[in-house]
Formats: sequence, C-alpha cells, structure tokens
Amino acid sequence: MYHQTGAFIDSKMAKAALVSSMVLLCTHCYVTIMAVNLRSENTTPWTEEFGSIELSCKIESIITEKPRIEWKKIKNGEPSYVYFADEVSGDLTGRAKLMEPASLFITNATRTDTAQYRCEVTAHKDDKIFDEILINLTVRVKPVTPRCSVPTSVPVGKTAELRCEESEGYPKPQYQWFRNNDELPLDPKTSPKFYNSSYSLDSSTGTLRFSVVKKEDAGEYYCRAKNEAGNSQCGPQKMEVYDINVTAIVLGVLVVVIVLLCITVGICCACKKGYFGIQTQTGNNYKAPSKGDGVDYVRTEDEVSEQDLGIDHSSWGRLWIECNTRLSHWLLTKGQFIKPHQL
Repeated sequence: MYHQTGAFIDSKMAKAALVSSMVLLCTHCYVTIMAVNLRSENTTPWTEEFGSIELSCKIESIITEKPRIEWKKIKNGEPSYVYFADEVSGDLTGRAKLMEPASLFITNATRTDTAQYRCEVTAHKDDKIFDEILINLTVRVKPVTPRCSVPTSVPVGKTAELRCEESEGYPKPQYQWFRNNDELPLDPKTSPKFYNSSYSLDSSTGTLRFSVVKKEDAGEYYCRAKNEAGNSQCGPQKMEVYDINVTAIVLGVLVVVIVLLCITVGICCACKKGYFGIQTQTGNNYKAPSKGDGVDYVRTEDEVSEQDLGIDHSSWGRLWIECNTRLSHWLLTKGQFIKPHQL
C-alpha cells in the first residue's frame, strides 16, 4: 500500500513539472513573438569609392504592421538623420533608398560616407517596442601617386633620408621602398642584397633613413603606397654616393692660402716703394666743399695727419694698415671728385 502511494505521488510531481515546463515555453514564445528583434547579415560592410553597398537591417519578429524605421549616421560622435519619416535625408539624398524590410542601399559611395550607421525600428503594438543595430561602413579609396623625395648625391659615411607621402588613400596606406626594382625589407639583415646596409624603414610614414651611407646604397629608388583598394607609386629617382677626397681638399686650402699670402706681400712691397702714393689736391684741382650739396670729397695730402700716414717698419701690422690707407686714397683721388650724376 505504501509503495502504491509513493508511485502515485511521483506521477503527480512529474505531471506538475511537465505542465510548468510547457507554461514557461509558451510564455517564452509569446514574449518572442510580441517583441521587435533586429539582425544584420554584415555589420562591417565595405565598398570601393563610387561603388554601391547595402546596409543590412533585418526584422526577425514583429506584430506591428507599419513600424517606424529610421537610419542615423554617426560621424565623429555626432548623429544625423539619413532616413526619417519615410524619406532619405542628409548627405545621402538622391543616393540611397530603403529596401524591405529596413535595409538601406547606398549608391555612388564617397569617402565621406565612411561612418557608423544605426538602424532603429519602433513597433508600438509589440511588448518590446524598440530595437536597434549598429553597422560600420568603410569606403575604400585607392592611393594617388605619392610624393617622393630622394637626395641626388650623398657622401660616404653621412646620413640620408628618403621620404614618401600620400594623403588621399583610405584606409591610410602602407609604404614600400624599392632600389633598382628590388623591395627593401623592413630589416636589412633578413636579405643578402641589403645585409650591409644600415637603414631603418617606417612603413606607416614612408620614411627611409640611412644612418651611415655606403657605396652599395647608390641606385634608383622609388616608393609605393598601398591599401586594400589598390596601390600607386612614384617614378624612380637616382641617388649617387661619392667618396670625400680629403687630399684634394687640403691641397685646395693650401693653394688659397699661398695665393692670399702672395697678394699681401705684393701690396706691401708696392706700398713701401710708393706705387700707391697720394696725389695732392692743390691749385685748380681743389674745390672747397660747400654745405648741403650731398657730395663727399677726398682729403688732400695736407689734410692727412702724420698719425694717419705713420709707418713703423718694425711692425707688419702697421705696414698693412698703411698700405690699405694709401691704396684707398689712391683709388679715390683717381676719381677727381666725380659726382654720381656724372658717372
């Protein structure tokens, strides 16, 4: 008797558990059916510039017949409507349309369309009346021909910097450098051709820097900018590497010093022998300066003090000063007070 009672209780409990499970399942189904729910087939779509793209926004469950659908574009954290009140608006006007049930189709995409887009659906008759989904759109732009800067000649042992810049491509391009049509690796030690080179290459900025230039670094260089949309490159530019001839530089300096020394000695000897003597402005040659005529006149020998012409034969410095003074006076007196308008 006790055994039958236990079995009866177990049967009742099993039925109660089954009923509870069915009630929970039905409740879940009811909530699911009565709630608006969105999904997207691709939340990170991309397209080439001037191409077309669909921003997928699918409504999985809804009972409201005509829900309110809105699309917003979020750029630099600022949202703006691109679809509102059943019309395309903003910078997508004339380039987009709504596809059933809530997807947005964009044509003639431009780089300014790269942004985050939010699909919003409001269903007033559903228990859950609102849902949204975010989509990140990327419009890829092929790089244009980069601007390359290559030094024409560099001495051995010095530093050199090659630059490559491009500002139109999107996403931001990466840079490659080539020498005589061979690509330079990021690490020269990984390639037998560039093992002896001492350079650093920044592929994100396009800067190629040689810390110590060697003869084998000479050649024709060009740069290539590339991203997912394509690549472009500049024309080759030749960089020559030359040796510094120290012997020639020293000899050149010595020659210049010798020439200057000879000129100095010659001028001093000429001064001592009176070749640059001062001509006296006397008689009819002299004209007393009048005030305010704007003309500078040369002093005569009588007006030159002995202090100006004093010679100390034991001092080369004073002799040099006297030579310069006499030479200056000689050159000026040859002009015989020529006025500027008579030249």
